[in-house]
Amino acid sequence: MMKKLWPHARPYAKWICVGVACSALEAVFEMLIPLVMSDIVDIGIANGDQAFILRKGGLMMVMAVVSLCFGVGAAVCSSVAGQGFGANLRRAEYGHIQEFAFSNIEKFSTASLVTRLTNDVNNMQMSLMMGMRLLVRAPVMLISALILSIRISYQLSNVFLVALPLLLVAVAVILTRVGPMFRSLQEKTDALNLVVQENLTGIRVVKSFVREDHEREKFAKRNQDLKGTSLRAFGTVVVNMPIMMLIVYGTIIAVMWFGGKMVYAGTLEPGKLITFFTYITQIMMSLMMVSMVFMMLTRSVACARRIVEVLDEQPAITDEKAAEGAVVENGDIGFDHVSFKYNEESPEWILQDVNVHIRSGQTVGVLGGTGSGKTSLVSLIPRLYEAQEGTVSVGGRPVADYTMEHLRDAVSVVLQKNTLFSGTIRENLLWGDPHASEEQLWAACRAACADEFLERMPEGLDTDLGQGGVNVSGGQKQRLCIARAILKQPKVLILDDSTSAVDTATDAKIRSAFADELKNTTKIIIAQRVTSVMDADLILVMDQGRVVAQGTHEELMKTCDIYREVYQSQQEGASIHG
Repeated sequence: MMKKLWPHARPYAKWICVGVACSALEAVFEMLIPLVMSDIVDIGIANGDQAFILRKGGLMMVMAVVSLCFGVGAAVCSSVAGQGFGANLRRAEYGHIQEFAFSNIEKFSTASLVTRLTNDVNNMQMSLMMGMRLLVRAPVMLISALILSIRISYQLSNVFLVALPLLLVAVAVILTRVGPMFRSLQEKTDALNLVVQENLTGIRVVKSFVREDHEREKFAKRNQDLKGTSLRAFGTVVVNMPIMMLIVYGTIIAVMWFGGKMVYAGTLEPGKLITFFTYITQIMMSLMMVSMVFMMLTRSVACARRIVEVLDEQPAITDEKAAEGAVVENGDIGFDHVSFKYNEESPEWILQDVNVHIRSGQTVGVLGGTGSGKTSLVSLIPRLYEAQEGTVSVGGRPVADYTMEHLRDAVSVVLQKNTLFSGTIRENLLWGDPHASEEQLWAACRAACADEFLERMPEGLDTDLGQGGVNVSGGQKQRLCIARAILKQPKVLILDDSTSAVDTATDAKIRSAFADELKNTTKIIIAQRVTSVMDADLILVMDQGRVVAQGTHEELMKTCDIYREVYQSQQEGASIHG
């Protein structure tokens, strides 16, 4: 884990070194102050030497100020290093996630990835910040205090031979128990975030089905699980404090007993005993600080493992086989004995032995029932998923020959779930072409029939969409997504049931615009309505992961029973509604 995480902290190595040095020097100066105080008691007060007292008092103040300066320096350095490390770690994790294929994201779940990017990284940066302070300060104070205590009285220091082993055993037992709990705590946080994410994303569905109470129960259960795990974890940590205090006070009582006898016998000066008490407190406090840091680090280890899991995850789809300089020349598409399934271990294939050839510039319709594999088929063209068997080709070359950037730049996809981002309509459309002019933006909107409602909006293209495009209807959102795809001027345009929320007249206008504006673009249209694809150059009929028929509308009406039945049932339905 250290090898994976250190590169993200390396840019702040100087800050870490300076911070560690400041923490160590702060502790050293703090440890020297009780020695000066001891001289004031045993020499200055005992001899009534006011000049000596003032001189030593001034020295104590100087040492306190120096210690304070080093403490401020340590705090600044740890903050810069910690925040910088956290920012680098988030950047690296987020950047790596962008390289994931859909299957990689599904492996972790969106909610878990969000937790790993935020909560887990926050814990890591806090660990670095606290570690730079406490993990340096506490051991230096501990060692310094032990050395100075032995220097004051070797005999009295034997008390530590009993106290220190007891403290170490207590910390070790607690750390052993609390480690697995912190791992479970992060997993419970993932589960809670998943419920919140699903609820907020699907809030319209929740309200339309009046399922608020059900969602509250789900949230309450996950929240209670998280609370219970937190109580067990932090309850175990809290036990650390009373055990520590019991050992500390027991040690102080023992020192008072034996030290008092030594003072009474004249073998130890009172000032030295007072200083010894100070060092006892410092030693025990140092051990308590170390134990608390180890508690924190135990949780950080659980977080670090989860972060490294993401960083170590190899993207399922890469550019390793890409040919140098390969560019998509045209929209010619081929499926050669292609078979595909989402899970490698699944016995069932989503697509089986698909053989299709689509010429560049053709308009192709895809029909089939739910679960027939239509979306899976078109997802293989831009390599959103990878076929396990057979070859998918675009522009006369296997898709693996292209880098994903070049391939996906040549293929525009409007998925079933239309996604718009917060910001203005213009900002969303510019995803298609960042350099598009005003005229090109409006041309794309006219082709997608989006100009009809845009012209009615006071701010036009500069209308704010809100989060996820909440300020437009489903049909308007679909048309904006189509306009965004058209702006790319792609070699291949895929519409995955992307006109389902518009009326048949608008659907026909959009298809007519495609014929005029995208003559050289291969257009693949997945639709539920036969009327949406009946004018296509080629229609594919899918059933249970296979292309059971392909041809024009007229050919399929004669040769394909499935197509004919769907067409007739839709025509009868239309006549009844008419």
